[in-house]
Amino acid sequence: MPEKHLYEYAVIRIVPRVEREEFINAGVIMFCAKLRFLEVKCTMPKERLRAFGGILDITEIETRLKAFEQVCKGGKEGGPIGQLPQAARFRWLTASRSTVVQTSRVHPGFCIDAKATLDMLYEQLVS
Repeated sequence: MPEKHLYEYAVIRIVPRVEREEFINAGVIMFCAKLRFLEVKCTMPKERLRAFGGILDITEIETRLKAFEQVCKGGKEGGPIGQLPQAARFRWLTASRSTVVQTSRVHPGFCIDAKATLDMLYEQLVS
């Protein structure tokens, strides 16, 4: 039987008006230390965001979502945070914040294939 590995994930949310606490799920970030896996899968739900009456800067949100990808990949493109170890990058990305792009609390689980699990979480929580 294949070994199961502990992973953690959070849902990436777009919160158009923080004071109203309404949000749209835009992606999932997943970390598995044992497999050295840190990836994000996200989309820009432009049609759903238009329902908020054009109060959002779509370009700014796209930039913030791209930053999640760059920090997950690591390296200089991710800035100073992108050069930290994977666990530290995951903790930084999932820290509580009151901004337009934020994450849910972190949830644990067990997986065999991290990429397949990320895809499954994305389909269940975002699509």
